[in-house]
Order: sequence, then C-alpha cells, then structure tokens
Amino acid sequence: MQTYGLLLGILGVWRITHLLNAEDGPFDLFVRLRQKAGHRFWAALLDCFYCLSLWVAIPFALVIGGNWRERVLLWLALSGGAPLLERVTSEHRGRTFTSYWEEPEVHDEMLREEAKPPDNGDEGNDAAEAKDRASAQR
Repeated sequence: MQTYGLLLGILGVWRITHLLNAEDGPFDLFVRLRQKAGHRFWAALLDCFYCLSLWVAIPFALVIGGNWRERVLLWLALSGGAPLLERVTSEHRGRTFTSYWEEPEVHDEMLREEAKPPDNGDEGNDAAEAKDRASAQR
C-alpha cells in the first residue's frame, strides 16, 4: 500500500464523517437526517465524531487494503486519523478543553515580608520608636 492511499483514505474518512456530523449539507439534507434520527442509536452515532469515523472508515479500509490483516489495520488507522485531522481543523464549536494555568513565581530575596506596626496616629509611632530604641540598646 502506498502512503498516498493512506493519506487519501484519512482525508476521505474525515470529509464524510465531518459532513454527516457537523455540516448542514445542500438543502439542509444532513440537518434533516440528524433530526429524523431522533434520540436512538443513529442519533448518538451521528453526534459522536469518533464513533462515526469508525463506521465511515470500514468501506475505505475494504477498498484500500490488499488483504484482511491490512484492511483491519487500515480501518483503525483511518478511523484514528480522521479525529486527529478534526482536532487540527475545528474551531472547537463551543467545546471546552481542560487547561492548566499556573501563576508565575515571584522570586524575592526575602522569604517573609517585614511586619509593619499598625498606624494608630502618634501613639503607635511612639510605641514603635520605644521598641526600636529598646532593641538597639541590646
């Protein structure tokens, strides 16, 4: 099997899967198809890009593969390549992805900040000055 066969297969599986899963289609054909599926198995299948790519990849693998072993491996490769391509090309359509954010560390020389005496007018300053004089005498 040639590399271009694999690439064309991945592109074909992605295109058909994306068409069935996310696009309206001509004359809203695929919108109506998804609505008629209701809430049964087919509706769940059309809503899940990963699940749908497994089913869409089967005919591609049967046509491209030379023997049964190659067809099974192609089926998995094609159905795995389509979601990768979808993640690269999608606009996230309202999906949220888990993100991790860490505040940058501040590297100060001191581990603790010096405690500032409370500002209680002149009384606080007099007490602080007396405390400073007493510690300086020691």
